[in-house]
Amino acid sequence: MATPNSTCPPPMKATSNGAFQHENPLDYALPLLILQICIVVAFTRFLAFLCKPLRQPRVIAEVIGGILLGPSAIGRSKKFLDTVFPKRSLTVLETVANVGLLFFLFLVGLELDFRSIRRTGHKVLGIALAGITFPFLLGIGTSYALRATISKNVDSTPFLIFMGVALSITAFPVLARILAELKLLTTDVGRIAMSAAAVNDVAAWILLALAIALSGSNTSPLVSLWVILCAAAFVLFATFAIRPILAIMAKRSPEGEPVQEIYICITLTLVLACSFVTDTIGIHALFGAFVVGVVMPKDGPFAGVLIEKIEDLVMSLFLPLYFVSSGLKTNVATISGGLSWAMLVLVILTACFGKIIGTFLVSLLCKVPFREALALGFLMNTKGLVELIVLNIGKDRKVLNDQTFAICVLMALFTTFITTPIVMAVYKPARRGSPYTHKTVQRNDPDTELRVLACFHSSRNIPTLINLIESSRGTRKRGKLCVYAMHLMELSERPSAITMVHTARNNGMPFWNKKHDNRDQMVIAFQAYGHLSSVNVRPMTAISAFNTIHEDICTSAHQKRAAIILLPFHKHQRFDGTMESLGNSFSSMNGHVLRHAPCSVGILVDRGLGGTSQVQASDVSYTVVVAFFGGRDDREALAYGMRMAEHPGVSLAVVKFVVPVGKTLAFGAKLIGVTANEDKKVIEVDDGSTYDEEKQQDAQFWSEFLIVCCNSSESIMYEERLVESKGEIIGALREKNKSNLILVGRMQPVAPLINRSDCPELGPVGSYLASSEFSTSASVLVFQQYNPKTDVYPLVMEVSDYMNMPDTPTRSPGREARAI
Repeated sequence: MATPNSTCPPPMKATSNGAFQHENPLDYALPLLILQICIVVAFTRFLAFLCKPLRQPRVIAEVIGGILLGPSAIGRSKKFLDTVFPKRSLTVLETVANVGLLFFLFLVGLELDFRSIRRTGHKVLGIALAGITFPFLLGIGTSYALRATISKNVDSTPFLIFMGVALSITAFPVLARILAELKLLTTDVGRIAMSAAAVNDVAAWILLALAIALSGSNTSPLVSLWVILCAAAFVLFATFAIRPILAIMAKRSPEGEPVQEIYICITLTLVLACSFVTDTIGIHALFGAFVVGVVMPKDGPFAGVLIEKIEDLVMSLFLPLYFVSSGLKTNVATISGGLSWAMLVLVILTACFGKIIGTFLVSLLCKVPFREALALGFLMNTKGLVELIVLNIGKDRKVLNDQTFAICVLMALFTTFITTPIVMAVYKPARRGSPYTHKTVQRNDPDTELRVLACFHSSRNIPTLINLIESSRGTRKRGKLCVYAMHLMELSERPSAITMVHTARNNGMPFWNKKHDNRDQMVIAFQAYGHLSSVNVRPMTAISAFNTIHEDICTSAHQKRAAIILLPFHKHQRFDGTMESLGNSFSSMNGHVLRHAPCSVGILVDRGLGGTSQVQASDVSYTVVVAFFGGRDDREALAYGMRMAEHPGVSLAVVKFVVPVGKTLAFGAKLIGVTANEDKKVIEVDDGSTYDEEKQQDAQFWSEFLIVCCNSSESIMYEERLVESKGEIIGALREKNKSNLILVGRMQPVAPLINRSDCPELGPVGSYLASSEFSTSASVLVFQQYNPKTDVYPLVMEVSDYMNMPDTPTRSPGREARAI
């Protein structure tokens, strides 16, 4: 009889006494686990950074990281493997990884909304079933080839089902992020792909449960039948016993109040308890956690709070461990010889052919256009974490040997990697729209409807935005001001991003919120204002990575025929009056919008216009100042100020800066402007037809303003200020620093008022007005008027015969009553 030490190493103690006690920390479980987590997280994040330019989802980097740390690459060094990932530590590593995986699959269950699956149409259902059936049947065919070559002596039935499931899975979370990355979420292709993937997800889990039930060590059919029956009974128990408990806790967690800690504790304990039950049944602990997530009520803040509590820890630390645990079992070196490589090619071709061709053919039968059908095929071929879970369960149950396991892992990696570049090549929907006239606030007919796309990314922006809109509606009749309030939300790698994706997908193009019971409190604020005022307000939500969210803003502005886009400045004012940056991503977003906008743009420097709450119409009392230096941007600012002056609570003061004959506002400085393609260009102010033309247009518009001023002598005042230096301009502006709002153009032929600025998007005057040395109370709105000559890189191609979808908000009294 062999001694215990000859068959397995002794168990590791938890903690060491330290290096000073001559003990190696890597011989103890806890310090070794900490080191493993640090190495895994750092390595996979580094790979994710390298894969980002290729627009690959993070799961690709994590799978590659796991494989590279395993015996396929770095782990080929026996010293590295024995030091960092010794065999006696793998039990602890896999246990921690699987605990993290339990809670991740609970989050996956939370993402899955059965109501949207029930609403799936026959076309999507047919495409989803084709995307499962074709590759499943081909997977069974491939399994015969594998059993005859590299997988001899395996139990046939479980092997057939495992291979069928492995080839037919579509990774729902990975697919959602690829669609968002490619801006396809709200296209027809995106909607069909997401709905089909949700159906596919449910079918895959059912098939996996069946495969596990049939793959136990006891091959008796009666045992498998008992496992299946007990699993079905557990699902019924979760639906009719656990769901009501969760519903009660969700009901007792109203919006706006903190969720009780005991409810969080009960839910997380339920996840672990159900995992124990399903493991006892014999269908793996993961199913219990997934089922609890599925039956969890999705409405109200309770589910959102749970996601916030769990996701960061699980996604950042525990989940990468599972990929490494999988990578340590993957040895690419086992794929050796012509036969093995032929089997790898066969598995990849079978997986791609089944998914792509099956989905493609059925999509064509459902009258989906050719390019869209082909894109759908590649999108449905996306694999991810669930694929790895299937393969790992198959390997643990001795259904898949080392060689087959490595082949299937590489197949999953390859099929997911090719999805983004091929879909970009096959299907990049051209953003088209019909031309429209009113792309600026300044227009020949001021009585036409003004459409505004007001963007915000936090609740801090809302009171000022609403107060600005209220003071901009003037005395015009209902419908003359139409506002689209767009909530800008960052799409991240977190599971909660998929919950946002659901909202975007259900709400339609471009992320409209048609459901009046929307849980987004920031959107509700605008909805309430719209119901109580004479302004048409249509809330929207844009969900995208911040480096590309300007595309959503600009395309939405064009589709809504907006005359101006209002953007929040990338800095906010602290209590001590200093301006604090919210991050470079917001500044970069504003810069991209300025370059690509299909209409005028206004950047709002918020210093609390009207205070921290919405001001009632009867209480509006603002002093608005327009600093007019000349140029198209200043004309736009003056046009907006003239509109604001129509409100009985707004007093407008216009300061026109003039210089002595023979001088210019540049005062000898060499002016640099930024063109649409980011090239720096010297602005000529002394001569040239463009400058003369601008002067003529300034004079013409100023004369129009004087006529309006004569008719509104009480609410509009103006003065012409003669200035001979930059200091006199600063002095004149400081006289107005106690006003509520200052309107100014972005690019004027004026010498920069401050020597250094990190806000080039505000221009020479706006940069000074946004600085702390100017004011701590006056908000600033900096305008850039749309100029068709500089619109050289439009994100939307205008086509005269293109039919736009209806873009005017329509509301019925019944729906208004329900919303309030």
